[in-house]
Amino acid sequence: MAMCSGFCPHVPSLFRAKPISSSRIKPLLSFTVKAFSSQTSNPQAKADDVASNVGFLGIGIMGLPMAQNLLKSGCNVTVWNRTKSKCDPLITLGAKYESSPEEVAAGCDVTFAMLADPGSAVDVAFGKHGAANGLGPGKGYIDFSTVDGSTSKLISDRIKATGASFLEAPVSGSKKPAEDGQLIFLTAGDKPLYERVAPYLDIMGKSRFFLGDVGNGAAMKLVVNMIMGSMMASFSEGLLLSEKVGLDPNVLVEVVSQGAISAPMYSVKGPSMVQSHYPTAFPLKHQQKDLRLALGLAESVSQPTPIAAATNELYKVAKSYGLSDHDFSAVIEALKAK
Repeated sequence: MAMCSGFCPHVPSLFRAKPISSSRIKPLLSFTVKAFSSQTSNPQAKADDVASNVGFLGIGIMGLPMAQNLLKSGCNVTVWNRTKSKCDPLITLGAKYESSPEEVAAGCDVTFAMLADPGSAVDVAFGKHGAANGLGPGKGYIDFSTVDGSTSKLISDRIKATGASFLEAPVSGSKKPAEDGQLIFLTAGDKPLYERVAPYLDIMGKSRFFLGDVGNGAAMKLVVNMIMGSMMASFSEGLLLSEKVGLDPNVLVEVVSQGAISAPMYSVKGPSMVQSHYPTAFPLKHQQKDLRLALGLAESVSQPTPIAAATNELYKVAKSYGLSDHDFSAVIEALKAK
């Protein structure tokens, strides 16, 4: 295992991982969850005894700012991405580049991965030259990707077969929270690994939850994104209806933002949506993928989700309009008369 001379800054004890709740939560959708969370306001957070050589696989909309925050906090970071040029901003900040996930994992104590979909997550984890080939006892693999529970369990099994530890840790939050270190981590799997990497999560996020067994983090993320996708579709209908009946949709955004249904998503994205402008923070194709996976989760436990099902169809229409790589707020275009 390659060693490194640098280290992330020391963090006072108040920033170290501490569970704030250990009470049992009533089983939901056939799994039991124990949630623990902690918050940090110090982006330099780092404990004394955690690994100081970290890998990061997948340098995209989310991976880039997350890795940047680790580098800015003084961590030694080794990166990989299929398109090497996307790593250039990180290399400029001092990151080391390796040509495969295997090489990154071989030279790092812990390796983070942020991939676009289940297929990519599997391929990077244990495909040809995948991270599993460079893992072994004492190492850890943390997957931030949004995947279904069965995929997460498959990756976990393959990683653990090498003797390494595995933690699933999908994130709630998009590009701006990633840039600001304000993500929410929904973790599950190896508890000692969770505690070991908690200082890194505190650099990249504002809170973290430990949810028990592998699959629970994936399920929580899919439920959250199912709700978010439906909210955006309903908000889109409201904006268009207000305009059709002669109201100013910008005023609607203000009214909504001050009421009981206020959500940051509405006030941040509403003004741009009124202008038919959809700067990508969370690609529409990823929102539709998450809705599809959430519907599969619901089907597996016979839970009716008619609103999410209808919403999924709307996002599919938006994709057919060529809006896959636009922000998911572009779903409003699917509702406009053609």
